[in-house]
Amino acid sequence: MTGKSRRMTPSARLSAAIALLDQILTGDPAERALTRWARASRFAGSKDRAAVRDVVFDALRRKRSLSHLAGEMTGRGLVLAQQYSNGEALDELFGDFRFAPRAVSASEHEQLANPGVATNPIMLDYPDFLDAELERSLGADLAQIMQSMQSRAPVDLRVNTLKTTLEEAQNYLARDLIFSEPVSGVKGALRITENPRKLNGSLAYRYGFVELQDVSSQLVSQLAGAKPGMNVLDYCAGGGGKTLALAAEMQGQGQVFAHDVNPLRMKDLPGRARRAGADIQVISPDHIEGSPKCDLVFVDAPCSGSGAWRRNPDSKWRITEARLVELVALQREILQKAQARVGSKGILAYATCSLFARENADQIIWFLREFEGWKVSHQQSLSPITGGDGFFISVLSK
Repeated sequence: MTGKSRRMTPSARLSAAIALLDQILTGDPAERALTRWARASRFAGSKDRAAVRDVVFDALRRKRSLSHLAGEMTGRGLVLAQQYSNGEALDELFGDFRFAPRAVSASEHEQLANPGVATNPIMLDYPDFLDAELERSLGADLAQIMQSMQSRAPVDLRVNTLKTTLEEAQNYLARDLIFSEPVSGVKGALRITENPRKLNGSLAYRYGFVELQDVSSQLVSQLAGAKPGMNVLDYCAGGGGKTLALAAEMQGQGQVFAHDVNPLRMKDLPGRARRAGADIQVISPDHIEGSPKCDLVFVDAPCSGSGAWRRNPDSKWRITEARLVELVALQREILQKAQARVGSKGILAYATCSLFARENADQIIWFLREFEGWKVSHQQSLSPITGGDGFFISVLSK
């Protein structure tokens, strides 16, 4: 454990995950706790850090169902139930040996074997207060969608067609032993099948041939309707993943503008755009009102992020009713401002990575009631059933 060349044992990794989960359960954000642990644990190599992270995030995805299985909401309970449900030999991982969690007691064995009956929010791992909203929003697909949220998301790539083709991108990835396959129904999308953690150091990534982007996010960018020669504004650009996707849809013809109410979120966008070979003009909040009106205004609105819970499970347990109310109000404020940036006969595309109708279809109903002269050209909900994250898009035209 102390030498740089030595790896942590599987038991030691579980002990680290238990300690981290105990911190997270008291309110410490998961990413912060993991970062602090990695900096303090010099003995942990990259594979150790990745393995501990996987245990922590797998446990958070299933926090309620695992705690029900274990009979306690503790780091130990979550990891114990997780290993049990994965079919691991508990007595080989927990016991009176170096760096291992303490041995499993008779009462813990009994609890794991007989956990009792649980409600939907417990077995499907979501907060109780969201039960009615999820039933209304997902209907008969509720169980299947929420079960998919209990496991890890795949690693998807968008091939940058400004620089290469899908086949060439696959070949470049394979040179670095990163193997992938095309995703059916989403043009230019690849799903990594082997060695996803090698991506950041790969030639394909460094040369801007591929970008990390979930397939649902890619499809939403395609459905927005960006075409060569348009003036397009990404109104809530953030880090710029969809901005770059919109630029690729335009094949380098036209102008893409990027705006965000917090310009710091866009600090990496100019560099990403250069790497991708995309021409993107950043507009600060101070100058958005005087900017030209556009053929397409794309709004990837701040939202609950419920469609991406399997990627960020910590956020699932931090969402509150009060925060949802704030988000709905914020989304309406953004829609009001964004529609004013659309030119005559232009398009407004509203998207969220949310599963909730109150952030999605309900907002479009409100918008059409508040603003005359708009109609829905296309509206679609995406979910893990279709292979990607949960997303919603409504394309409105004047």
